Amino acid sequence: MNYELIGMLLCLGGIVGVMSGLLGIGGGLIVVPALVFLLPSFGIPDELVMQIALATSLASIIITSGSSALNHLKLGNVDMYVIKWLMPGVVIGGLFGAYIAEWIPSQYLPKVFAGIVMALAVQMFLSIKSTMVRSMPNALATIFYGSGIGMVSSLAGIGGGSLSVPFLSRHGVEMRKAVGSSSVCGCVIAISGMIGFIFHGVKVDALPQYSVGYVYLPALIAIASTSMLTTKVGAKLASTLPTSVLKKVFAIFLLFVSVTMMFQ
Repeated sequence: MNYELIGMLLCLGGIVGVMSGLLGIGGGLIVVPALVFLLPSFGIPDELVMQIALATSLASIIITSGSSALNHLKLGNVDMYVIKWLMPGVVIGGLFGAYIAEWIPSQYLPKVFAGIVMALAVQMFLSIKSTMVRSMPNALATIFYGSGIGMVSSLAGIGGGSLSVPFLSRHGVEMRKAVGSSSVCGCVIAISGMIGFIFHGVKVDALPQYSVGYVYLPALIAIASTSMLTTKVGAKLASTLPTSVLKKVFAIFLLFVSVTMMFQ
């Protein structure tokens, strides 16, 4: 691991922190594609790159989303009803998603990731002009939706903001509170998903040194050390930018990530 790679991972963490605070994402939509590109430089075999990228992304999200959530709590950008009923579902779904990822052939995982993100981008673009707002579903239905969000998020190595923010926005939660609440839930999704990847990874013999299951510690430490410092910048931006602007930024970001991963 040379200084150039360390520098790239530190810069990556800084960008992830800003985007996490701004959009309520844990950063996985940035971290996963970046690690897929960078991990072969560490001498990691191609057949393990995607699993390690997903697991390390989830581990970094615990720190990034946790820092972002604290900033949003201080700014009053968290809906406690959402936290109370969405969180149990995302924990169950996060564990299940890590289990599914273990059974999908590694060469298909980037395409699965790209397809999920493309669908999210389209949904967010459509929601920009949509005036239809629904109320939040009841507690049991919210837990059910949370399970789906947790499963897909863990499968894609993301914190769930790209799923939960559009879901909450569509159901009448103000965009800033959707972003803040997503940060809290994203931290929980990441914990459950990371546990699943560690559990499945400990049985693999060819993992690189300094790995805990599929989590690659050098990359995790570098990314987390800067991302936790820059979430405050993104959280302040989220509190000042108009909702329509936030949605446009979110949708364009998702589209870019999807196209990038489709050609991996």
